[in-house]
Amino acid sequence: MTEPRSSPGFERSPAGPGPLIQGFAGTGFRVDGEIYQAVLLTPERALAWTPPALAELGLADVEVALGAETEFLIIGTGPAQAFPPRAFVAALEGRGIGIEAMDSRAAARAWTMLRGEGRRIAAALLPL
Repeated sequence: MTEPRSSPGFERSPAGPGPLIQGFAGTGFRVDGEIYQAVLLTPERALAWTPPALAELGLADVEVALGAETEFLIIGTGPAQAFPPRAFVAALEGRGIGIEAMDSRAAARAWTMLRGEGRRIAAALLPL
């Protein structure tokens, strides 16, 4: 008998390297078997994150997730789509990094799909 799932699961096809978001857990994310309320994702690792309020988000808050080859940052803005501060967007664009803002559930699905394609992205996911 299989254990019922409390939330939808995610699978990459084809499997890509790096952290795998396996689903949602309460107001957080199940990544590689661990639960994170908020998480920064890089192609190599998942990092527990204590984000500021979205309106206060700055480049320093996500710097650890950005690499020299980062194409763009997916930002999960929580339970609903919202837009990060203009100064934050401008700072990323000034470094040649695009930004895509969406609700955190959509951001988790986008991460899984794009990493499956091998894209060099980062993600900052605020709690659900």
